[in-house]
Amino acid sequence: MKHIYFLIVVLAGGFLSGCGKGGDRGEVTGIPQRSFRSEVPYGMVYIPGGTFLMGQTDQDVTFAQIAQTKQVTIAPFFMDQTETTNSQYKQFVYWVRDSIAITNYANDNKYYIQPKGAGANANNNTGKKFINWDYVKKNPIWSNKKGQAGNASKLQGMYYQGDDRVFDRNEIDVRILKYNYSIMVLRDAANYKNDKTKRRSDFILRDTVAVYPDTLVWLSDFSYAANEPMVEGYFSHPAFRNYPVVGVTWRQARAYTVWRTRYNDAYKDSRRLPHRLPYGLPTEAQFEYAARGGRIGTDYPWGGPYIKNAKGCLLANFKPGRGNYTDDGGAYTVNVRSYFPNDYGLYNMAGNVAEWTSSTFDESASSFVHDLAPTFNYEAKATDPEVLKRKVVRGGSWKDIGYFLQNATRTYEYQDTAKSYIGFRCVTDYLGRDIKDKR
Repeated sequence: MKHIYFLIVVLAGGFLSGCGKGGDRGEVTGIPQRSFRSEVPYGMVYIPGGTFLMGQTDQDVTFAQIAQTKQVTIAPFFMDQTETTNSQYKQFVYWVRDSIAITNYANDNKYYIQPKGAGANANNNTGKKFINWDYVKKNPIWSNKKGQAGNASKLQGMYYQGDDRVFDRNEIDVRILKYNYSIMVLRDAANYKNDKTKRRSDFILRDTVAVYPDTLVWLSDFSYAANEPMVEGYFSHPAFRNYPVVGVTWRQARAYTVWRTRYNDAYKDSRRLPHRLPYGLPTEAQFEYAARGGRIGTDYPWGGPYIKNAKGCLLANFKPGRGNYTDDGGAYTVNVRSYFPNDYGLYNMAGNVAEWTSSTFDESASSFVHDLAPTFNYEAKATDPEVLKRKVVRGGSWKDIGYFLQNATRTYEYQDTAKSYIGFRCVTDYLGRDIKDKR
């Protein structure tokens, strides 16, 4: 009888294990992965996918014919609610500054991550040392507190030297603040995927970018204008912390997006969270689609066709009339959350500062780009002619007339040029199920 009971227990156990949720019966069930639920990144808004008529909706007063009407479709994505601020970009600059200070000047192992059980001078298994940013936040390398006071003499090399000093003040030599990064140029990889002579390294872009904004643009952009106070205070003074960063080139803006991706990934790695796709600059189609806010055939992000509301108030920061710059509330730029957002919740998609996009400028681009997620990209080399280094700029700025604030108006600037009226904002792709789909 005992043998019969034992056989029943064995058979029942085998049946339950075979029919259980985690049982492997030789079926393909997929690899185990962490669950992922799409969340709106901090400071961003969700832009639902859709289709729209991209291009001119008003009279082409310049007769340029470079914004031909074309129906295109855009996949959902996330976009920064505001232009990138001085404070946000300064976090990037400080990260580069501190990285250089620790790796090139401090020479102190307490700022690095130490392997568990290893001695104070040990490295990780790869032979490389990684900065322990949690420690750095709690013990700033520039602090004069006990334990950090000895850094002062080590960091002297980061300041201007000799005749470059003013009143013997210690001021960071911004020329040494350079960011090195690598990214995969997927379009090149796709174009040469059948070329057996190419290696993976041929499609990796490596760049070194000086990250500090060009504050002198406030003088160089305008002839005989007393803009010295903007040069001296716009990026450095806390009064402008929530104003849009300017004086950054297209290459600097892209470097910021690469750093932001790495910064976000490091946070998720430390907490074992799934990564999202990289941050980047919007394509010009994404920018125009987001600027329209879901409205059809309108001239401006707020609808239009007028640039004033029913009370006669100006709806953006630009150059009204013949030059009454203060009529809209600001002589130069204004806080990034000024004026009403559009129907997607985006601020200043027209006016304040014009914005870099990832797209390369070509007058006839609308005639040959695809109608699904269209963009024209070209990775310009230093030796290329200047005409290939033009990047699309959208949105108009504080010093532009109303025409440049229209949703469809296209213009450009060269990728290595910084201006006092051009900034940027980031986008990142949406992954998975529509966040509004509650099924």
